[in-house]
Amino acid sequence: MSLTHTGVTTGAAELEPCGQRDHPDCGIRDVLDRVGDKWSVLVIVELANGPRRFRELQRAVEGISQRMLTLTVRRLERDGLVLRTVYPTVPAQVDYRLTETGASLTHLVKALADWSLAHRADIAQARASYDSEHPDNEIR
Repeated sequence: MSLTHTGVTTGAAELEPCGQRDHPDCGIRDVLDRVGDKWSVLVIVELANGPRRFRELQRAVEGISQRMLTLTVRRLERDGLVLRTVYPTVPAQVDYRLTETGASLTHLVKALADWSLAHRADIAQARASYDSEHPDNEIR
């Protein structure tokens, strides 16, 4: 894949992540990979506040590159979580908003964010303790 490639790829592994259609976990991993990745969560959080144009999203999601934002919104659009609307203006204006399915995710994402805030000090303390007991650890 080139550095400028922003297409949404589909492969056999994505279509049948478990290798067996009737396996109970089939599809769950694929969905969790999408809604659980860092950038998707941050874009969903931002879009929960209402429609945003591309540059507004890029400014709001600190640290995301233009390429990564493009990939993220395309994947979310493909999964039916984000709606992309192009307005017939010159230059064309595009905005992104959550679909009904995407909006139904926001309470779960908010709960995860609230949990993260409530426990970040505990996690930081646990990491520091672990790191001091395992100085050669490669996890960092």
